[in-house]
Amino acid sequence: QVQLVESGGGLVQAGGSLRLSCAASGRTFSKNPMGWFRQAPGKEREFVAAISWSGGSTGYADSVKGRFTISRDNAKNMVYLQQINLKPEDTAVYYCAASSSYSVNDFRSQNEYQYWGQGTQVTVSS
Repeated sequence: QVQLVESGGGLVQAGGSLRLSCAASGRTFSKNPMGWFRQAPGKEREFVAAISWSGGSTGYADSVKGRFTISRDNAKNMVYLQQINLKPEDTAVYYCAASSSYSVNDFRSQNEYQYWGQGTQVTVSS
């Protein structure tokens, strides 16, 4: 059974940092793009960041560019999201996602990702 399990969320003050982790099991995603999405209360889930299978290409939502960094460790089947200078508007449940394809046409689209984790809560207080 394929599973993506996120961890590392929590409560942090504005300006603080967190590092989210996503552990994949049941299959390897070393040849697949992966991404992070988030859903704030009352809002739709939105794209945050994505990374190619090699890690050589990354993409970010404008709202997090310069503050969040996505990375991966294919040997460990892990993907990470380093968050710095967190803002109250970053408060959301963060989801890890993985594609079953070797590449995607639009890494911002949720439809490109077939595997999803259950999410980890990030709360940023002002």
